[in-house]
Amino acid sequence: MKFRLNYNPKELSQKVMSKELNKLGISHSFTENGLLVLTDNISKKLKEDVDDVIANYGIQLTEAGKNNIVGDIKKAIDELIYSQNMRKKTVSAYLTERLGYTYSYLSNLFSEETYTSIENFIILRKIEYAKKLILQGDMSLTEIAHQLDYSSVAHLSGQFKKVTGLTPTTFLRILERRKTENT
Repeated sequence: MKFRLNYNPKELSQKVMSKELNKLGISHSFTENGLLVLTDNISKKLKEDVDDVIANYGIQLTEAGKNNIVGDIKKAIDELIYSQNMRKKTVSAYLTERLGYTYSYLSNLFSEETYTSIENFIILRKIEYAKKLILQGDMSLTEIAHQLDYSSVAHLSGQFKKVTGLTPTTFLRILERRKTENT
């Protein structure tokens, strides 16, 4: 039997962190947007101990800063695209709720740091995901367009061609041709 894991990454990581920090006797709290705040300064050795313990869970602590917020934006966008919840919330509402900053701030910061807009980044990520779904072959273009919140197959195809230079159908034909040539 196979099961899909459904979980809230922020909630899960906060529970793990609280459990491990409490074991080490470190007072802490979390801000509304998920930042970990240590009540007292800790020694370099204790910080290393924390890092070692949480590494077992695939968690890593980094200093909060602009680059980390941009990374959080990218991670949140990927979560939104891959979660199949795209139709439930607007991207701006999702990012604002998830990261605890205004969309205007996030958008400006993202553009300053990456030289592209959040909207362009989303299009690139959606097309990358569309490629994966096309390669899997389990879904029609209509289903892929619906899952990625495109208004139509034509809209998906237009953006796909703009990004890759190929229509989804041509993309698939080229890959199939390469497969048969290599076998």
